[in-house]
Amino acid sequence: MSDTTSNQMWGGRFAAGPDAIMEAINASIGFDQRMAAQDIAGSRAHAAMLGATGIVSPSDVEAIRKGLLTVLSEIEAGTFVFSTALEDIHMNVESRLTEVIGTPAGRLHTARSRNDQVATDFRLWVRDQLDAAEAGLVALMKALLTQAEAGADWVMPGFTHLQTAQPVTWGHHMMAYVEMFARDLSRVRDARARMNESPLGAAALAGTSFPIDRHMTAEALGFDRPMANSLDAVSDRDFALEFLSVASICAMHLSRFAEELVIWSSAQFRFVTLSDRFSTGSSIMPQKKNPDAAELIRAKIGRIFGANVALMMVMKGLPLAYSKDMQEDKEQVFDAADNLMLALAAMEGMVKDMSANRDALERAAASGFSTATDLADWLVRVLDLPFRQAHHVTGALVALAETKGCDLPDLALEDLQGVHAGITEAVFEVLGVHNSVASRLSYGGTAPMRVREQVARWQETLG
Repeated sequence: MSDTTSNQMWGGRFAAGPDAIMEAINASIGFDQRMAAQDIAGSRAHAAMLGATGIVSPSDVEAIRKGLLTVLSEIEAGTFVFSTALEDIHMNVESRLTEVIGTPAGRLHTARSRNDQVATDFRLWVRDQLDAAEAGLVALMKALLTQAEAGADWVMPGFTHLQTAQPVTWGHHMMAYVEMFARDLSRVRDARARMNESPLGAAALAGTSFPIDRHMTAEALGFDRPMANSLDAVSDRDFALEFLSVASICAMHLSRFAEELVIWSSAQFRFVTLSDRFSTGSSIMPQKKNPDAAELIRAKIGRIFGANVALMMVMKGLPLAYSKDMQEDKEQVFDAADNLMLALAAMEGMVKDMSANRDALERAAASGFSTATDLADWLVRVLDLPFRQAHHVTGALVALAETKGCDLPDLALEDLQGVHAGITEAVFEVLGVHNSVASRLSYGGTAPMRVREQVARWQETLG
């Protein structure tokens, strides 16, 4: 938000005021009022620094401090009247501060520009969202761990191409999402660490001639350090882009899981039952129970992806330092943050409330020749066949089972030996789905023992 505005507060050649169209396109108070708490926090830190460095008198600093607390209380109480004519949250707060304390309010903007002010406010706001996302991800991961622990040895089909591939366990499938969301958690924490530098004190673009203490304001606001270049400080929006990038990847994971819940809760699968709290009925079909929460998560993700692209487009052609285009950064981020937090909360609720249908999972796991790979592995391991030959033998046995209308474990030993004479009774030890999953003992495998190990590791990590 540039300091060369048409706001009447600046007087002089801007005193005539904008017409209605200019006011409408120039104003941001309709959305940036969400940063009120961050704006006042930044102003309080700035005022304290002005007092500590002797730039502003202690009496004026104390008046500003009390006045800002009064303004904040009005905003929190909902009694504050926001004015479009005052353009943005910064000028709305400063104008009201002037009404509350008079002349000292005019000293607050000493050694500061709206350019570094908005950069600071927005960075603080995004940092708060990253903290909220971290909490939401941890809660979701804990809900998944509870499901995984309960179903560590429940067999279900694993899919590729949404076709039955090999048996896995319910716990293993839940832990796959724990790993996905753990990467999201890592990205959230990484993004927060990288963005935790303070733009305050960069002023319009070149710094200031006042003897300010940027390290003091950075520390007061919880930043690790001040940003090292004043041009970069006011023009950087990487922190917002990184938040949107992190949000987009997390949203993609949420959407993938939502899609599975939609499929799994259908009458054709019946793998899970979603609670009534996260489902709706049909206005005409009384038997229906629709997974609307999952469907809405799947749909809302497009808004987050769109916000990411939109802000990239805003920033891609901007020269240093500040341009008014950057006013368009906030609405996209606000909307994406709202939808990400809602989606995380809804997914956590669904996971906590959903019930897996163990019998349906096991029936499905035992169908579709899901132990064919176990048979091929047995032929290699026990009969020392080359894998390609074992693959061919197994394919012939699958074809035979299809002809007989049964699954591999239902074939008689004579049928198996008719395809390869070396097959013995011992092969049936690997053809059952429980034997199959129990044998997958490699690190990261689906064996219940390995699943429980991973559950315990994550429970200790998350606390």
